[in-house]
Amino acid sequence: MAPRPLELKSLIRPNVLALQPYRCARDDYSDGILLDANENALGHSLAADAEAEHLDLDALSLHRYPDPAQLAIKRRVVDLRGVAESAGGAAAVFLGVGSDEIIDLVMRITCVPGRDSILVAPPTYGMYSVCAAMNDVAIVKIPQRVVSGRFSADMRPILDAIESASPPKLVFLTSPGNPTGSCIPLDDVRQLLDHPTWRGLVIVDEAYIDFAPEGFSAVSLINEGYQNLLIMQTLSKGFGLAGIRLGISIAAPALTQILTNAKAPYNISTPTAALALRALKPESLEIFRGKVATLIENRQWLTEQLATLDGLAAPLGLPHANFLLVPVLARSGKEPDSARAQRIYKTMAEERGLVVRYRGHEHGCAGCLRITVGTREECEAVVSKLRQALEEL
Repeated sequence: MAPRPLELKSLIRPNVLALQPYRCARDDYSDGILLDANENALGHSLAADAEAEHLDLDALSLHRYPDPAQLAIKRRVVDLRGVAESAGGAAAVFLGVGSDEIIDLVMRITCVPGRDSILVAPPTYGMYSVCAAMNDVAIVKIPQRVVSGRFSADMRPILDAIESASPPKLVFLTSPGNPTGSCIPLDDVRQLLDHPTWRGLVIVDEAYIDFAPEGFSAVSLINEGYQNLLIMQTLSKGFGLAGIRLGISIAAPALTQILTNAKAPYNISTPTAALALRALKPESLEIFRGKVATLIENRQWLTEQLATLDGLAAPLGLPHANFLLVPVLARSGKEPDSARAQRIYKTMAEERGLVVRYRGHEHGCAGCLRITVGTREECEAVVSKLRQALEEL
C-alpha cells in the first residue's frame, strides 16, 4: 500500500491554513544594489577587538549552552537607552530573536485564541497580523489619518475601539512608522495608557528610533512608571546588525518576567550575545553614532535630489527613519500611479540592479516606492536609475 497522503485540513489549525505569510524583502530580489529592506547600508559599527579582528571561536565555548539571562547585554541596553533603576533597570529588559519573537511571545502570553483581538494602525509592519493569524487572534484595523501626505494615529476611532464591548487586548503602534517614517507623539500614547477603563497593553515598536529626533522614544514613559506599556527595539537597523537577530523589549519587570518564563530556554545564541556586547561597548557606540549621522545626512541629500526628478511627488510621512516613502506620479504628473510605480520597481530590480520596495498596495501609499537610504554612492545610483526609469516608462 502506498503511504497515506498528509491531510493538512485535519492536521493544521484552520487559521494557520488561511494564513497570508509576511513577505520579506529577499523573497523577490537578492542581487544588485539592495535598498529595499531598510538595512544599515554603512554596515556594522563593531570596534576592532584588541585581541583579534574576528571572534575567537574557541573562547566562546560553543560546546556549552549560552547564558539564559544575558545580564551583561541588558545592563548595556539600560545605559544606552536610559532605563531608570526606579523602572527596574536590567529587570525591565528582555532579549528576543529579533523583535518578531517578542511580537509572537507577547501575543501568546496575553491573547486567548479565538476570543481576543489586537489593534493595528495601517500602514504598518506586517508581522503583527501574521502573528495574530498564527495565534488565532482577531485583528482590529484602524487606518492612520493621512492629511497632506502626513500620517498620524487616528486616536478617536482607536479610543472608541478600546471603549467597545469587546476591546482589543493589545494596541500596536510603530514609531517611527514603517513605511511612513513618522514618529507618534508621546501624548497620543499617554491617551491610551491613561484610559480609565481599558486594561490592555500598548506596544510601541521603535525599530527605527535611532534615526529619529530626540524626545520621541517612549522609554521616558517607562521611566514615569507606566506598567501597561512595552517598547520594542532592535540592533538590526541603526546598529547594522540585522544578521545577528537580536530584538529588545523594555517593560515593567513583572511583565518582562512573564516573557522570560515563556521564552525558549536559550533563545539568544552565544555568537549573537558576543557580537551584541561588542556592539554596545563605548568604542562601538561612537562608531554607531557616526554612521547614523552619516545616514541622516544622506537622507537629506536624497530627499533634495529626488525633488529634482519629474514624475515624483514629495516623500510622504516624516523623515524619522532610514528610508523615504516616495509616490510615483502618472504621466500627467497629477495623481499617484501604482501601476507605473510597480513597473518602475520591477524594471530597476531586474534590468538595472537596483532594488527598492513597492508599497503602493498599502493604505495611504498609492504609487509609493519605499527607498532605503544607503551610502552616498548608492543614493546617487537611486537618483540616476530612477530618472532613467521615469523617462522610459
